[in-house]
Amino acid sequence: MQRLSALIVSLLAAAGLHASEVRVAVAANFTAPMQQIAADFEKNSGHVAKLSFGATGKFYAQIVNGAPFELLLAADDTTPDKLEKEGHTVAGSRFTYAVGTLILWSSKPDFVDGKGEVLKSGKFNKLSIANPKTAPYGAAAVETLKKLNLLAAVQPKFVQGENISQTLQFVSTGNADLGFVAMSQVFKDGKLSSGSAWIIPGEFHEPIYQDAVILAKGKDSAAAAALLAYLKSDKARAVIKSFGYDLR
Repeated sequence: MQRLSALIVSLLAAAGLHASEVRVAVAANFTAPMQQIAADFEKNSGHVAKLSFGATGKFYAQIVNGAPFELLLAADDTTPDKLEKEGHTVAGSRFTYAVGTLILWSSKPDFVDGKGEVLKSGKFNKLSIANPKTAPYGAAAVETLKKLNLLAAVQPKFVQGENISQTLQFVSTGNADLGFVAMSQVFKDGKLSSGSAWIIPGEFHEPIYQDAVILAKGKDSAAAAALLAYLKSDKARAVIKSFGYDLR
């Protein structure tokens, strides 16, 4: 037994020597699932994921200007594709880790109806929306309003968030009656956590394919490669799905 215990200790020590950190830029809409995935990843691998959350467009600017990120989990597929074409990624590492769902949400029960008629009524003070220039969910929201022929009518009521997390905060704190947010922010295990919501039909905007890619600074990082592989595991995919994302 003593010999077995000594062997286990030595194996754990050896694993610790090879464990490392990986710096990850994560789209704000993926905050909750990624926090859970990162914790599970650390338990399973010993590697530590250092997470930064924000708008995909801002991450792009930081990455091309030398930010020390090794892995990007974007809110779209165009930004990783652009980074790949510009030589800022590890070729062949990009894949779609989630397909996002846009919803119209209010913290007030029964305020948002199942068809989004509240938008046409105009009976709300402010409409929260993420910056469509840097946040893919904001761009999808603008597409949706154009599809409904409501953009011009509701634009004066916009309160714009820097990213989808700030957009949610505006609604949660009452600074806006309602807002376009990611389903993952207010749903868990298929249930709305609070308030009222309308799930935007997929045909109202371009699909929100969310791609992950290893960045150039992570090309020699075992932790970056391990985390990318873990994102494809059944355990990680189950977490992603539990937050209302679709999978490819």
